[in-house]
Amino acid sequence: MRGGAARLLQRATTRTLGITLAAMDYFQGVVTEFLRAKRSRFVNTEYMINLDLDGTYKKDRHWYCDAVAIDFADSTVHLCEITYSKTLQAVAKRLQLWCNHWPELVEAIRRDSSLQGAWHFVPRVFVPGPLESSLSTRLTALKRPKSSTYSMPQPIITLLEEVLPWKYRSWSGEPFSETGDA
Repeated sequence: MRGGAARLLQRATTRTLGITLAAMDYFQGVVTEFLRAKRSRFVNTEYMINLDLDGTYKKDRHWYCDAVAIDFADSTVHLCEITYSKTLQAVAKRLQLWCNHWPELVEAIRRDSSLQGAWHFVPRVFVPGPLESSLSTRLTALKRPKSSTYSMPQPIITLLEEVLPWKYRSWSGEPFSETGDA
């Protein structure tokens, strides 16, 4: 391809990617607002988890988590990942790495967030409904380390369709009933 045809293709690709990226950013915001709707929960987006205290960023030992939601009502820390990928490859790889390093990962979050006392840590993945069964299959296939006494709990799967703003009360996070109590 040369000249005008290449520029046309580049503009069309950029436009398509722009729409796709805007939709992804929008849904990350929708998930964040869903998490924040429960008043006992505090959310930190793009949370850096670094297993190494020395400030290095070694491969497969640090990650940006889409959101970490700390719920003071039930002393739970949710490590939230949001994905739209039909292959689920990146999120499956990340969950496997988290599983491999779970005790270190929990300690890093405790350390960096100054969490004291008993907290329950759980991964949570937000996906479109059609990907739920594929994600469940991938989660079942996670290889758990044999040597660890403290292993990663089964991740919670939440469908993106469940976190739409008209599905729950914005001041409490409670879902509207099916009978229409708006």
